[in-house]
Amino acid sequence: MTATPARRHAPLRPPPLPEPRGALSAAVLAALRGSVPGRPPVPVKGCPYGDDLQLALYVLYELHYAGFAGVPDRLEWDSGLLALRGAIEDRFLGALRSDVPVAGTDTAARALDELQLEPAGDAGGGVSHHLCGEGTLRQLREYAALRSLYHLKEADPHAWVIPRLRGRAKAAMVAVEFDEFGAGRADEIHAELFADLMADLGLDTAYGRYVDSAPAEALATVNVMSLFGLHRALRGALVGHFAAVETTSSPASRRLAEALRRVGAGPAAVRFYTEHVEADAVHEQVVRHDVVGGLLESEPRLEADVVFGIRATSYLEERLAARLLGAWRGGATALRGAGPSS
Repeated sequence: MTATPARRHAPLRPPPLPEPRGALSAAVLAALRGSVPGRPPVPVKGCPYGDDLQLALYVLYELHYAGFAGVPDRLEWDSGLLALRGAIEDRFLGALRSDVPVAGTDTAARALDELQLEPAGDAGGGVSHHLCGEGTLRQLREYAALRSLYHLKEADPHAWVIPRLRGRAKAAMVAVEFDEFGAGRADEIHAELFADLMADLGLDTAYGRYVDSAPAEALATVNVMSLFGLHRALRGALVGHFAAVETTSSPASRRLAEALRRVGAGPAAVRFYTEHVEADAVHEQVVRHDVVGGLLESEPRLEADVVFGIRATSYLEERLAARLLGAWRGGATALRGAGPSS
């Protein structure tokens, strides 16, 4: 793999603010552009999974990551914006709890076992099955553009749970995160490897470049990580999210690597997924037995939260899959506006 010195290890440049998608996101963006403290006077309404609410929430969460060009860092903790974010979170979380019920008899072990049930036949029903069997280069580029919202900050949201864990769970979580952050090597950080994948596919590697192209379903899969990560009360759900990601990653990564080889993608694109095939197969066992197991050993009352985190992750991923596959099978783009050119 050929490194890209001009990109590697450069300072993270805050992206520009995205375009609004409704009254709520417009109010948030106006507040950030004007640096006006205080909660924007706009009601939190509309579909909890819709473009307007999800973009508003995404923008408010990004203040805790790279921020935005021209937006003062101090607004990360502006009390009015935090109050608005809390109201948006309540609507999003309330919808998830309603749509992803957890029974008293549900266990984390059973929920994780359910994730390992593959669809019948090679065609399957998921995005990685479609891309492996019949996906085009254009579809793979669209998929990479959308996933960049997550993969360019891959391990960051999960790191917030570390100070909230103890003993075996903390040690195991740090061990897996150590691998995600390159095991001490900056050029092996998984976010850097994904940027290499994007460059190999001719995509812009700038952080936040494809936010305006991302539909609400893609924003929601990223927002849920920040929602769970930022709230100590949701630490069990964050561990469930982490476990769901690691449990499903290895087989999906194998299919995506095959898809990229089939369309003639370069070695850097293929490498990102081949790296995850073996690593995440190991991570799955560590997360299942030591992160989840260690957490529930010390805090057994959090089992329902772990199950909720697992199933909420699957629910939002299924919504995104329906959006992608519905567009692709109809011969259309899954992106908003003009996405990456084919």
